[in-house]
Amino acid sequence: MNDVAMAFWRSRCKHSLRMGLRGAGLSLALLGMAAQGAEPPADAAEPADLAQAPDTSSPAPAEHPYKLTFGLYPMRGGGQPASTGADLNLRYGYGSGNVWLGRYEADGQGTQWRGGWDRSVPLPGGWRLQPSLQLASGGFAGGSLGLERGERWVAGAGLGRTNLRPYVNLNFDPNDAWMLWAGYHPTESQSLSVLVVRDNRQNPDQQHMHLVYRGPVADGLRLTVDVLRKTGLVDGQYIRRLGWSLGLDGQRTFVHLAWDPNANFGSQNMWRLSTGWRF
Repeated sequence: MNDVAMAFWRSRCKHSLRMGLRGAGLSLALLGMAAQGAEPPADAAEPADLAQAPDTSSPAPAEHPYKLTFGLYPMRGGGQPASTGADLNLRYGYGSGNVWLGRYEADGQGTQWRGGWDRSVPLPGGWRLQPSLQLASGGFAGGSLGLERGERWVAGAGLGRTNLRPYVNLNFDPNDAWMLWAGYHPTESQSLSVLVVRDNRQNPDQQHMHLVYRGPVADGLRLTVDVLRKTGLVDGQYIRRLGWSLGLDGQRTFVHLAWDPNANFGSQNMWRLSTGWRF
């Protein structure tokens, strides 16, 4: 998911790895905040990067406002050399917002520093405004804006834009895109949500659809399951692929594993493993 989506997921629950891939990450930021409608603000498992994978970690308790995440991103296939990226991210959650700073490095791709901010702003009539901003070394800048409404049943829409400068996309959803989402939250600890992210700038044929479930599995533990349907052109061929992400979150620690075929609509497939702790 991208940042708009990330924000939606983060708030509801209180980050193409390759340099130069520009569209993938605003949706997650929004999705994280949207999720917040029925719960207090928090954070997700990765940076609210304009381009991050769905941040699926559990809400950060007030006494643990900091979250440190380490991620590994091996890429294989597509007739290209295999490579592995690594990312270290520190996030601070305050009230209904988050600020974060991250450093990414990969074989033959160099290093990029990234930082960002996102927030959920309550409006009259039960509406919530969800802005996010992201900056990175190399001149990258991007942002997203979402609007949603609802408590038990939630619906919203958002738009993300970047300046098209090279960026390490760790959200894996198009960044220059529109987003639609809806969710059902029967309890404060359970949710079922759908998110659609579609590029509307450089590659309007590319689309991600996420179906995400979150719920408790044991005392103090929460399971997140994200099923991804990816459609669009890759090297001139139209693809239909399925990906997935599994996350297990405790009060202080978490671990997430994901499979992303044709990551960032490229020819290579990617595994994503992230783990960390809150303090």
